[in-house]
Amino acid sequence: MNKNTKRVLAFMALAAGAAGTAFVGARKMQIRRKKKVAPSIWARPGMNVTFRAELMPGREPEARTFRVLELLPNGRVTLEDRPGDHDAREFERVR
Repeated sequence: MNKNTKRVLAFMALAAGAAGTAFVGARKMQIRRKKKVAPSIWARPGMNVTFRAELMPGREPEARTFRVLELLPNGRVTLEDRPGDHDAREFERVR
C-alpha cells in the first residue's frame, strides 16, 4: 500500500471512531434527559404547614400554622396569610 493510502485510511478510521463516540455520547444524553427525577414534593396546595419554633419563638403551634397556597417549580411554597416564598427547612416535619 502507498504511504498516502495508509494515511487516508488511518484518518478515515479516526473520523469514524470520533463520529461513533459522538453518537453514543448523544444517545446517553438522551437517556439521561428522559430519566429526570422529579423534585421531592413535600407540600401540596391546601395542606397545613407549621413553622419551626426557632423561627417564631413564644408562639403556640396553632399560631405558627399556615395553609399552602401554591407549590413553586423550585420546591418552595407560598402561604395564604404570609408574604414571600418559603423553603421546606423552615417548617416542622409532618409526622
